[in-house]
Amino acid sequence: MNLRNIKRIIIFLLIPLTACTGTLSEKDPVDYVDVFIGTSNSRWMLGPYACVPYGMVQLGPDNQGDVWMGGYDYSINNVSYFSHFHGWTMAGLAVMPASQDLTVYDSPVDGAYRGAGAPYHSRIDKSTEKGHPGYYSVYLYDARAKAELTATTHCGFHRYTFEELNDARIMIDLAFPAEYSFRVRDAQITRIDDKTIEGYATSRQHYGDYTLYFVIQMSKPFKSFNGWSAKGIARDIVQIRDSIDVGAFITYDTGKGDQILMKTGLSLVDMDGARKNLETELGSVNWDFDKVCTDAREKWNRLLGKIEVKGGTETDKIKFYTNLYRCYAQKQTWTDVDGRYTDPMERIQQLQPGDVMYGGDAFWNTYWNLNGLWSLITPEIVNNWVRTEIELFDKTGWTNNGPTGVEHTGVMEVTHEVALMVGAYMRGIRNYDTLKLYQAVRNTVSQQGHKQPLSGLAGNDHLDIYNKLGYVPYNVHRTDRGLNYCFTDFCVAQMAKAYGNEDDYQFFIKRSGSWKNVFHQELKYIVPKDSEGKWKEDFNPFSGASFTEGNSWQYSWYVPHDVPGLIEVMGKDLFNTRLEEGFTKSEAKNFTAHAFDRTQKTIHEYYINHGNQANMQAAYLFNFSGKPWLTQKYSRAILDKFYGSTPYHGWEGDEDEGQMGAWFVMSSMGLFEMNGCTSPDMRVELTSPLFEMITIHLDNKYYNGDKFVIRATNNSADNIYIQKARLNGKSLEEMHISFEDIVNGGELLLEMGNKSSGK
Repeated sequence: MNLRNIKRIIIFLLIPLTACTGTLSEKDPVDYVDVFIGTSNSRWMLGPYACVPYGMVQLGPDNQGDVWMGGYDYSINNVSYFSHFHGWTMAGLAVMPASQDLTVYDSPVDGAYRGAGAPYHSRIDKSTEKGHPGYYSVYLYDARAKAELTATTHCGFHRYTFEELNDARIMIDLAFPAEYSFRVRDAQITRIDDKTIEGYATSRQHYGDYTLYFVIQMSKPFKSFNGWSAKGIARDIVQIRDSIDVGAFITYDTGKGDQILMKTGLSLVDMDGARKNLETELGSVNWDFDKVCTDAREKWNRLLGKIEVKGGTETDKIKFYTNLYRCYAQKQTWTDVDGRYTDPMERIQQLQPGDVMYGGDAFWNTYWNLNGLWSLITPEIVNNWVRTEIELFDKTGWTNNGPTGVEHTGVMEVTHEVALMVGAYMRGIRNYDTLKLYQAVRNTVSQQGHKQPLSGLAGNDHLDIYNKLGYVPYNVHRTDRGLNYCFTDFCVAQMAKAYGNEDDYQFFIKRSGSWKNVFHQELKYIVPKDSEGKWKEDFNPFSGASFTEGNSWQYSWYVPHDVPGLIEVMGKDLFNTRLEEGFTKSEAKNFTAHAFDRTQKTIHEYYINHGNQANMQAAYLFNFSGKPWLTQKYSRAILDKFYGSTPYHGWEGDEDEGQMGAWFVMSSMGLFEMNGCTSPDMRVELTSPLFEMITIHLDNKYYNGDKFVIRATNNSADNIYIQKARLNGKSLEEMHISFEDIVNGGELLLEMGNKSSGK
């Protein structure tokens, strides 16, 4: 690196701290969040993106292209572009400053393109890369510009500080690589005036088409407006349109230190929606980037501050608040500010004022931790999720397990939105039509699922076969599909009982026991069975054949609604021996399957795999089998070993959209929900908390209590075992309480020690 470039970076580092950097004297909860943790092993949805809670816009750097777990990788020292959407299977509107030789080629860096003058990506110096909730910044070496990003719910805000350049460019790309490839079918970018650009891109993703509309406003007039398409580059134009590849670039002459700011308003409804979103969220701030950044930080701080922790190490607090942050940074709001949205049939719908439509990846096993966390500190968000599902049912006839961009998906072969909805009802979160809720969840377990026009699968596929045989044959689909159907049946049975519908209750509670039809009485494992009722002959408990991202050993514990029944058929001694053996053999691998084969073609001897959602309840099973000290031992071990605090060790697996982070948050408070509070007792498991004192601030609009305090006296890395437990002064005989106990307010007192009850 030459002297001139070294000076550039030194100047960048010496730029005075703005309001975006936060307070340096006393740490707020938001200051503990490290947005780079785990980002060298993360999905498209998880990166150091500037966003607000549940923001449609997640604006940040991408550098991997169209590969699995693509998006941002901390270990790669370049930025390909800054894109606005990081929703599961969705991408849109990439922007990138550039000053090197003109190229519109936008693939990520590879062996052939590592120098300047390659694709319009830019190399970066990692020491200049900064980020915190609501803000990202880096010096772009090849672009010769400092980039800063912040966001509101529907808008992005860019600030670029350039060197002295005769032809500084800002690239605007609508067809670029993403984790899940999307194909542009029709796109257009139009120059409105010398400070305003508008456009749209209709793209095809895995579950249907979506159209992204955008408005771009610049703080300074640009010198020229140019574009490219599959036909080539066109200069000094008014509009560019194509059905394959569309992009534009504007040019500036800049002096050293000149700042060019860009506001972007986005909508999935229409151009008027994009304009209105931009005017509503950024119109009143003029060009005050720091104010928007500070507002985003304060939103995050208010949310994160709903849980206060004391004790533990600084690293524990960093891990806690970073995982809490991730639980709200990866889902999206798809309604515009005026309450309009585009439904799965591509029809524009209008909600009542204040209503929203949420979306994201599947609720796969989120009932264990994420649903409970949301319910404890943001019941309004859970209520909005239920209203989202009821709205989908009302408009399309179906609820949705993964409403990405408000599309039906059928992802993960489950309908765990039912557990979220029933759990909300049981908790008393009921600001919606409760009769419509029952009709919606009953429909899911009663009607054969099928692919929706212009969208993906809705409902339960192969439900007819499951209803007839009491399981899903492995020659039809994966065995665990039937296990999930059993759990959903249990959830609907609880709603039927609450509504006094005895016939429905008896039918669905009986069918929820169908998991026993694939439990092999001699082998004591869940074993695939074919349509003729014959067991799979070449069965191996470590084979992933006929299981979704797991194996038979892991799925043989997967009966969240009937753990006592599982203990009975397996036998308590075998249950405990086999489970403890699995933990003992998995500890050296940090309780994860590092070489997990998503295609399931290779057999690995994997036991506990906390790195994927289907096995994340394992440590808490000991609470049901008479050995709660093992729950305390292994839940603390997972907190310490599986979860890290660096870009390279954050989560040793696939953190989809918050469940893995929520496991850390809830478990570090000593809490877990086996069936997601879908039963009337709303049982919450207890374990060894990570901190000496946890204060959960409750929402009085939904709950009676103001706060719930968990105190763990004599707590330490050695004293991980609960000696005594008292709830509001009353001794507990077993290691569980009710969710109602928490939200009524009070105190849980745990006396900790280094001796377990089993020694």
